[in-house]
Amino acid sequence: MIYTIKPEYHGIPELTKILEEHTEIQFVSFMGVDIGGNGTDEKIPVKLFIKDMEDMLKYGIQTDGSSVELQGIADLNNARVDILPDLDCNWFVDYNYEYYNDENGLPVGTLKIPSFIIHSGKQVCSRSILKRATTNFKAQILETLKKNPGITENFGFKYEDVEEVLLTSATELEMWVKTPEQSADFEELHISQVLKEQYWKRTMGTVRTVLEKIMDMLERYDLKPEMAHKEVGGITNKIDAKGRITHVMEQLEIDWRFSESLQTADNEMFVRELIEDQFRHHGLEVLFKAKPIEGVAGNGEHTHLGAAVKLKNGKRINLFTPKDVRGDYLSEMGYGALMGLLKNYEVINPIVTATNDAFNRLKPGFEAPVCIVTSLGGTKEQPSRNRSVLVGVIRDINTPGAIRFELRSPNPYSNTYLVIAASYQAMLDGIKNVTEAGLSCDDLEKAISKKYGDDVVYLEKYREYRSEEDVFEKYNEEERSRLYGTAPATVWENLNGFTTNRLKQQVLKSGDVFTDELINSFKESTLQKWKNELKGRIIHDNIMLLKTFVKLHNEQDHATDLDVVNWEKIVYLKTKLMKDSMTKKCIFTKIKTALEEGDYDTASDLQKQMNEKMTEIRGLYIEYKNNIF
Repeated sequence: MIYTIKPEYHGIPELTKILEEHTEIQFVSFMGVDIGGNGTDEKIPVKLFIKDMEDMLKYGIQTDGSSVELQGIADLNNARVDILPDLDCNWFVDYNYEYYNDENGLPVGTLKIPSFIIHSGKQVCSRSILKRATTNFKAQILETLKKNPGITENFGFKYEDVEEVLLTSATELEMWVKTPEQSADFEELHISQVLKEQYWKRTMGTVRTVLEKIMDMLERYDLKPEMAHKEVGGITNKIDAKGRITHVMEQLEIDWRFSESLQTADNEMFVRELIEDQFRHHGLEVLFKAKPIEGVAGNGEHTHLGAAVKLKNGKRINLFTPKDVRGDYLSEMGYGALMGLLKNYEVINPIVTATNDAFNRLKPGFEAPVCIVTSLGGTKEQPSRNRSVLVGVIRDINTPGAIRFELRSPNPYSNTYLVIAASYQAMLDGIKNVTEAGLSCDDLEKAISKKYGDDVVYLEKYREYRSEEDVFEKYNEEERSRLYGTAPATVWENLNGFTTNRLKQQVLKSGDVFTDELINSFKESTLQKWKNELKGRIIHDNIMLLKTFVKLHNEQDHATDLDVVNWEKIVYLKTKLMKDSMTKKCIFTKIKTALEEGDYDTASDLQKQMNEKMTEIRGLYIEYKNNIF
């Protein structure tokens, strides 16, 4: 069995030889990634692919675009899209361990070829946006180094020594794993989390077996696994009378080595599918949702961003590492990149946080970042990590070449291609502005550490950008909003960041990386999903939950005045949320009406009210239920 086909084997003779020798590979799939982050998956018989390989590799395959998210681009009257294979990245063999080849007894494989989606002669997919972003960043950085010989001198090389610019990224994937159709008590999960009973604990039984299999498979796919462990969420498994483990409910994290940025996003998409398949094959369900369980730790996907140059002598120089790692946190370019990421985050955030589920995670109290702020990491000699900030500076004075930024807001369903693309566009804007200003590392450290109202280069006057404190403990919500900007609370509020920050939107469009057409397509796609999910799923699920909140006490149960009062509060909230009268409409009905009328501001405000009252009634019912005999 083979697991990857590297770019050097993508020529027709080499590829034909591989496929003819490995008859377990029976299908080929061109994986384009649309604006919504969905990967296309079709099954082309390998015999047909070999027969038409030359044309398929050169021209791709054609479809009508009905199953891809390209709103406003691939319309009904112009729906043709082409899916063109990317010959310059790793291809994966996706094996089906539930279907085995009759000839050799091996699992049937599908060769997954990451591809570009093309419409009217233009590349319009997430992969193409990231490719343009990396190309633009590399070209602009080379130009900046050429114009500023003082910067290259600080790094210890000359512009003429540079062979290429390298962009490396990585993701940390968190997930919940559970037994299908079995649930755990919320209070038990919550207490276990508060007590940190599961964090870094030893895995057992099926979960351990699958986790170890996944790490082995990552190695086979040359993804270089680095770590797998339990996260903070979960409870101890139960064992039935036959010795089988039941009621699995655990939060896990799996990490693997960084790669070039486009390859990183391809790897992340493939690994998610691999993990799902392996756990499902062993009878367990994987939840990648940002907040699968209300009130318990959600799933993040911290995204790491780095930049370096490779010299002609083979040496690599990290562009964010200062000349004196004990005297400075970052290089001039490092400070610029960090400033760009923070200053322009209002137009990155709609891409990072694009679903209702994502906003369920981004709430104070769960170590989820909601403030646009960074921490440089305590003292320069003893770096620390502040988990309350949006962007962390990852640095170790013993390995200065590994300095990078950790964007903490993404979740497993964030579109990694667009997140990385937007982040590098913002970082590039900061680098260019800072280098043009010609400031020293000391000056830039003072600038990013500015106080509210201070006027410094590039950054906004009435904002702060750095905190070494826990921003949720040190400041209240009003203070956080004043210092770091008001955090959006709904998808609609977040999408408005594109409209209210048109100058920052130009940063995304620099170098034609993002275009108005692509941004509008993303906005339309995200808006439709927000509306449809809110109206068709969230309200429905809330109604079903509220119907389970039934009266439990009567006079014979020795009901107390507290039981009566709590139940009256519950009835009041249930009525407010879900029950109409002839003269008054409930919140659920008001939301549906506002969405139908296109009044998204009102719908968004009502959604916030709904979320607050649902949280309140959940807590009330638990209190009420626990006080009943």
